[in-house]
Amino acid sequence: MSFRPLLPRPIAVRDAKTICLRCWRQLAKTPRQPRRPVSSISSHQEGALAVGRGRKTVGKDYFRANPVLKDTFWHSARGLQSSIVSVRPGAGQRAAKGDAAATAEEEEVLPHRRRKRAKEQAEAEAVEEAEAAYPIPHDASSKLATLSSRLPQRSLKRILTTYLSLSKPRLSFLVVLTATAAYSLYPVPGLLAPAATATPSLSTLTLLFLSSGTALCSASANAFNMLMEPQHDAKMSRTRNRPLVRKLISPRGAIVFAVACGLVGTGALYYGVNPTTAFLGAANILLYAGVYTPMKRMHILNTWVGAIVGGIPPLMGWTAAASQYAHDGTWEELLFGEGSAGGWLCAALLYAWQFPHFNALSWSIRDEYKNAGYRMTSWANPALNGRVALRYAILMFPICIGLSYCGVTDWSYVATSSAVNGWMALKAWQFWKAEGHKGTARGLFWASVWHLPIVMVLAMAQKKGLGERLYRSMFGYADIDDEDLYYEVGELEEEEQKHLAILQDSNKA
Repeated sequence: MSFRPLLPRPIAVRDAKTICLRCWRQLAKTPRQPRRPVSSISSHQEGALAVGRGRKTVGKDYFRANPVLKDTFWHSARGLQSSIVSVRPGAGQRAAKGDAAATAEEEEVLPHRRRKRAKEQAEAEAVEEAEAAYPIPHDASSKLATLSSRLPQRSLKRILTTYLSLSKPRLSFLVVLTATAAYSLYPVPGLLAPAATATPSLSTLTLLFLSSGTALCSASANAFNMLMEPQHDAKMSRTRNRPLVRKLISPRGAIVFAVACGLVGTGALYYGVNPTTAFLGAANILLYAGVYTPMKRMHILNTWVGAIVGGIPPLMGWTAAASQYAHDGTWEELLFGEGSAGGWLCAALLYAWQFPHFNALSWSIRDEYKNAGYRMTSWANPALNGRVALRYAILMFPICIGLSYCGVTDWSYVATSSAVNGWMALKAWQFWKAEGHKGTARGLFWASVWHLPIVMVLAMAQKKGLGERLYRSMFGYADIDDEDLYYEVGELEEEEQKHLAILQDSNKA
C-alpha cells in the first residue's frame, strides 16, 4: 500500500529540484489559485519570463492609482519634463499655453537647477563684461590655453593647441608678415627693363623656407620667453592663462619644443635661404630670450632692445631676396653692399613703429606691469613714455620718404604714406598731450594696429616699376628703335678687335 500525500491547500514551490514526480502530477491537477507562487528566480529574470509569457507588466497607471505616489512622483516627473522643455527654442510660446499652477509647481520642485543656471549665466556675463572693459585685446596664447584646457585629456587636438599657444601665434604671424613684406619689396633688377618680355622674379621656394624658418624661430623665442617668467605672468590678467602658468604642459616639454623649433627654423633658413639670414634668425632668438626677457625686470631700456628684435625680421626678408642677385653672397654684401639701404629702412620702420604701439599698450595696463615687477616706462616715467611715442611716430615720415628716395617705392608713396603717418602722429600727439588719459592711449593703440599693415600694403602696391609694368601689360610696349637694340656691323667688329687685343696682351704678359 503506497502512501499518497494529501494537499488540502496550495503548495508554494520554493525549489523545483526538491519536488517528486507525484507531487508534480498533483500540482498539475490542482486548480490555479490567484496567489502568486514564490520562486527562487531573481526579480530581473522573473520580469523577463513574465514578458516572454505575455503577462501584463506593471505600468505607470499602477503607481498613479495611489494618491500619495501620484502627488509625490508623478507631478515631479512632469515638472522635470517641463523644465527641460522650457530651455529649448520656442519654449516661451509653449509655456504660455500651460497653466500658472504648473509653472509655479515647476519652480518649486527644482530650485537647485535654477540656482545653477543662474550662477553659470552670471559668470558668463561677468567674463564678457571683463573682456569688453579690458583696454587691449587678450593674449592669443591665453585664449588658446583656455581652449586647450576644455579639450579631452591626451587628445591630439589638445596637444597641438597647447604647443601652438607656446608660440604666441599672433606675434609670430606679425613677424612672418614683416619678413615676407620686405622680401617682396626688394627691387628685382630686371623689373625696370623697358623691353623685358619675361621679367625675372624672386624664388617661391626661397619664400617658403623664409616664412617657415622665421615662424619657427619666432616660436622658439616666444616659448623661451614663457619659460623664463611663468610666476610673473600669473600676476597679470593678460597673461595669467598661458599654458605654463596653468600647467597644461611641463617645463621639460616646453624646453623640448623651444629647442626643436629653434634648430629646425635656423636649419631651414640656412639650407633654403642663406647663412646670413640664418644667423639673423638665431641672433633674434638669443636677443629676445637672453637679453630682452631678463631686462624687463631690470631697466626701462628693455623697450629699446625689444624694438631691435622687431626690426630684425624685415632685414631677414631683404637679405633673403638680395642673395638671389648677389655676386658673392657674403654677409658684407648682403647687409652693407649696394642696394642694402632698402633693407635697413624696412627694419627702421618696424623699429620706430613699436614705440607708439607698445607705449600705448603698456600705459593701459601699467598697474599690472608694476605689480608684476616689470620695469616699463609707462609707470616708471609717464612723461617720457608719451614723448617717446610721439618722437618715433614723427620719425615714420623720413623713413617712408627714404624708401622712395632709395628706389624701393615710387614717389607717389610719399603722399599716401604721409597721410597714414599723419593720422598716427596725431593720435600720438593726443596721447602725449593728455598723458594717456581721456581714451588717448586706446586710440593710439588701435591706430598703430591699423597703421603697420596699411603702410606695408601701400609700399608693396607702389613698388618701384610695378605700376609701369602693369601699364605695359595692359597697353603694350612702346615702339623701340632698332638702333637701341642692335649694334652696327662696324661697331661689332671694333668690339671684337678690342677683345682680341686685350687677350693677346694678357698672353704676352
